[in-house]
Amino acid sequence: MDEIEVPSFFLCPISLEIMKDPVILSTGITYDRMSIENWIFLRKNNNCPVTKQELTDVELTPNHTLRRLLQAWCTLNASYGIQRIPTPRLPVSTSQISKLIKDSKSPKLQMRCLKRLKSIASENETNKRFMESAGAANFLASIIINAKRSSADEVVEEEFELTRAEDEALSILYQLQLSETSLKSLIRSENGEFIESMIRFMKSDNYESRTYSILLLKTIFYVVDQAEMKSFRGELLKEVIHVLKDEISPKASKAALQVLIYLCPLGRNRIKASEAGAVQVIVDFLISHPSDKRCSEMALTVLELLCQCAEGRSELLKHGAGLAVVSKGILRISRFASDRGVRIIHSIAKYSGSSSSVLQEMLQLGVVSKLCLVLQVDCGSKTKEKATEILKMHSRAWKNSLCFPMAITSSYPA
Repeated sequence: MDEIEVPSFFLCPISLEIMKDPVILSTGITYDRMSIENWIFLRKNNNCPVTKQELTDVELTPNHTLRRLLQAWCTLNASYGIQRIPTPRLPVSTSQISKLIKDSKSPKLQMRCLKRLKSIASENETNKRFMESAGAANFLASIIINAKRSSADEVVEEEFELTRAEDEALSILYQLQLSETSLKSLIRSENGEFIESMIRFMKSDNYESRTYSILLLKTIFYVVDQAEMKSFRGELLKEVIHVLKDEISPKASKAALQVLIYLCPLGRNRIKASEAGAVQVIVDFLISHPSDKRCSEMALTVLELLCQCAEGRSELLKHGAGLAVVSKGILRISRFASDRGVRIIHSIAKYSGSSSSVLQEMLQLGVVSKLCLVLQVDCGSKTKEKATEILKMHSRAWKNSLCFPMAITSSYPA
């Protein structure tokens, strides 16, 4: 079969693939809808790829003339196996979304309207942005915050419907991939009641809703200022740790670890997390996920933050495998993981007396040998500095070990 040449004006300027749904940008340039939506919404560009002009209006106008030419060309070349491009369905309008939101306020129509909103959000990025501009985020948040549980004398079916509506609203809210402005408004809404609602979801028996809640929290905390994280109750940390402990799904576990990384730089949160059992859970998590590089790096990062407080260090030493797991992670996972592991050992060694049983435990578990290996391999200058510091710190306690470097022993005579 001969190769068919596609007219150049049928190609999208971004991807150079044949257009399926040509649309005109405010700058007058025509693009394929999916390609320009990815450029603007997913890749976060605010300029026209061809003219480089800044986009003050991202409305995409269908180019019906070019679409008809495309369809006619496909029909003429059907004998070469070219399939006709179907007429695309027009994207939803802001007014349609506003009507759905209004109708959703009726208890009888709520679930049907929510399902329609979910379907609209799943179609394309433009729909998500239209939904956000129409106030869908605040509306969905209000369903989540204001959902009332049925009292004991009400019928079970009504309680089930209310729960379904609340769960559906949560899944749509996450699916919208909200802008930074909308995410910040969620956390500041109604005196922090949205975060209280997320705590409630994480306590539920519905694993899907627990997953959506932790994923949404991860997205929110990415844009929240550190000062705002001081106001969260210890119960939030407790439920995040429970999500990690229960291992609902790989995505939920990674999100829980990321939330802890966002929250634990604050001293107060470190103490709360340690008291809620975070160290024990993370050590167990490291034991059960030895081959997952990203999860191990995140878990060691959280552990390093927690070991910056006395409560965290105490919990690590209470765990029978705490020091061994940290030591095992050094030089096995990545340079980043090795650095976190050495930092954790440094935090422990710094507050261990020269006659402490912890120092002997480090020797028996091979921690000292691992630190000596760090000095001999390429694992980063800062990591080596920390390892050297630890060895010098307790050279007198470890000097009789066969693995201990002679150079360090001779510089610290008994």
